[in-house]
Amino acid sequence: MKVAILSGSVYGTAEEVARHAQEILKDAGFNAWHNPRATLADVQAFAPDAFLAVTSTTGMGELPDNLMPLYLAIRDQLPAAWRGLPGAVIGLGDASYGDTFCGGGEQMCELFAELGIREVLPMLRLDASESVTPEADAEPWLGELVAALRG
Repeated sequence: MKVAILSGSVYGTAEEVARHAQEILKDAGFNAWHNPRATLADVQAFAPDAFLAVTSTTGMGELPDNLMPLYLAIRDQLPAAWRGLPGAVIGLGDASYGDTFCGGGEQMCELFAELGIREVLPMLRLDASESVTPEADAEPWLGELVAALRG
């Protein structure tokens, strides 16, 4: 199964989590692809069978600048071929921001719903105010993702 990992990062933490997820998925036998500067054409050329979005949150609950062009291109085109594919989201944020906590992840969940991507696990919320090891904190959830994708 080919899994496209889409990531958006401000300071690099979400990108590190995405790279770690790629390693875990590859170790589990998946063809995991991650390019933090991917375009819609890049993702379509990969022809994914599943999606994982890993994104931090910036500003007032927005996606990071490096993910916005891809997000907007996907939202504008809504590729029909992705309807029904499995997907999941890891959102990074800081709970002290209240209502905007993991807002970037929420935006990706909404986009996946618009695309008809089937949520296989509830979004993992990684809280920067509680964790200094988000890659390690994501591992149990990533194990569940592997099982869900195999299921």
